[in-house]
Amino acid sequence: MVQSGHFGLGVSTMQRSISSLTRNADALAAIWSGGERTDLPYLWLRDNCGCSECRVVQTTEKRFHIYRVPRDLKPGKVSVEHAGSEDEALSIAWPDGHRTRYRSSEIHGLLSLSHIDLRYWDGRFQPTRFDYRRFLASDRAAAELIEEFLRTGVCVLVDAPTEPDSSEQLATRLGPIREVLFERIHNVKVDPKGYNIAHTDLAVAPHNDFTSYTWLPNVQALHMLVNECEGGESIVLDGFGLLEELRSEHPDKFEVLCAVPVPFRIFSDEYECYAVNPMVELDRDGNVRLLRFNTAQMQAVPLSEPRLVEFYAAYHELSRRVNSPGAQVTFRLEGGQILLCAGHRVLHGRKALRSTGRRHLQDAYFEHDNVRNHPRLLRRTGRIRGRQNPSKP
Repeated sequence: MVQSGHFGLGVSTMQRSISSLTRNADALAAIWSGGERTDLPYLWLRDNCGCSECRVVQTTEKRFHIYRVPRDLKPGKVSVEHAGSEDEALSIAWPDGHRTRYRSSEIHGLLSLSHIDLRYWDGRFQPTRFDYRRFLASDRAAAELIEEFLRTGVCVLVDAPTEPDSSEQLATRLGPIREVLFERIHNVKVDPKGYNIAHTDLAVAPHNDFTSYTWLPNVQALHMLVNECEGGESIVLDGFGLLEELRSEHPDKFEVLCAVPVPFRIFSDEYECYAVNPMVELDRDGNVRLLRFNTAQMQAVPLSEPRLVEFYAAYHELSRRVNSPGAQVTFRLEGGQILLCAGHRVLHGRKALRSTGRRHLQDAYFEHDNVRNHPRLLRRTGRIRGRQNPSKP
């Protein structure tokens, strides 16, 4: 029988009833009590069998290989069983004598992949604030913060330590730090020898970091240790929200940003970091999954690019939207506060510094996959109960 641990946390606990089953050429057609139809391909049913012959009991990993059965596999016998208070089960006997059993609730829980409904925002938004110590100490608080972070791409931790390199503590919730060239934990202070604009007192326009990597860091923790400087207010904006508006209003410009490769570069006396990729990247469903936007590090698109004029019209429009005050959220990040940003989605920046007061920010990078999967671990191990559902607003 399929183990709920193997199929994760999206399995529904609601009672589901199969009204009828019909054998077709390649699949069973299941009609649910609500009238919906689900086609269950025979190879899918055999491939996902959860019995101890098909899976490693210790790890739940699959050890069955699909080539071991015929491509035109069909079941020998199919029945729906009822076992007391448990929901009904679909039982299948295969021609080679193997038996597979699924609870109907398990099948219903596998109808689609879980997803997150993103919450887009503009300059009227303010990031939700969470207590740093509770985030580290409480599994429930950690799950709540991560759910908010997955929906909006940004939040702020308050009452955090102010000792240098204390961002290392976040690894217990966010996973290991992703190291990049330059510093493991990057120190942002005014420095006449600094290798980028963040080390000056100038304003830093909204951007995401390390666009000069093909896979740029996708979670960033900007940890303010001390801020006694006038000015330097933090800026964040929702890049995905802006891109969805652009796609709706100017689909041609959006398409160009997805197609034309753009070079980005950051370097110092010791390191060189350079990559060429389009500004916008889509997932398999056509949703935006990555925005690369860093005016300071963008290099010249080659004159041989056949769509150069189209690209610049689109880039101009996106730049106008990024720099619109109505898109930008501005606030002061104080000492002992950490701004968490989804680096593929949220652009961040700061206003110019207006005094020479002490200001020391450290930032570190993490992987979005590790953050996203942390609540799954907490539920699977019983450290939190119930199903967190970031797809619901």
